[in-house]
Amino acid sequence: VQLQASGGGLVQAGGSLRLSCAASGRTFSSNGMGWFRQAPGKEREFVAAISGSGGLINYAYSVKGRFTISRDNAKKMVFLQMNSLKPEDTAVYYCAARKTSYHSSRSDEYDYWGQGTQVTVSS
Repeated sequence: VQLQASGGGLVQAGGSLRLSCAASGRTFSSNGMGWFRQAPGKEREFVAAISGSGGLINYAYSVKGRFTISRDNAKKMVFLQMNSLKPEDTAVYYCAARKTSYHSSRSDEYDYWGQGTQVTVSS
């Protein structure tokens, strides 16, 4: 599975961005998908995850109510809609895929990683 993330950019606090992640692979619906982020000088942290069917979703507490993860299995894509952005959301955002359809908040349970897309939120 190859992953290509896009949609990052510079936005003012309170603004919105939509990240996209395009996946290769024959059975995308069998892959649990997640978004993680890493700010400068910090460890990579969990943001959101979605099961292969899209029926199970989990969010980090810090983004719950502001971010929405979704997926389109026909197009082999996963999205992260980010609203009410804050300067502390500034980070490189990565999409990741598991070999199983179950989602997870643990980065060590993901098998494939995209290259990351930069999100910068100015105050």
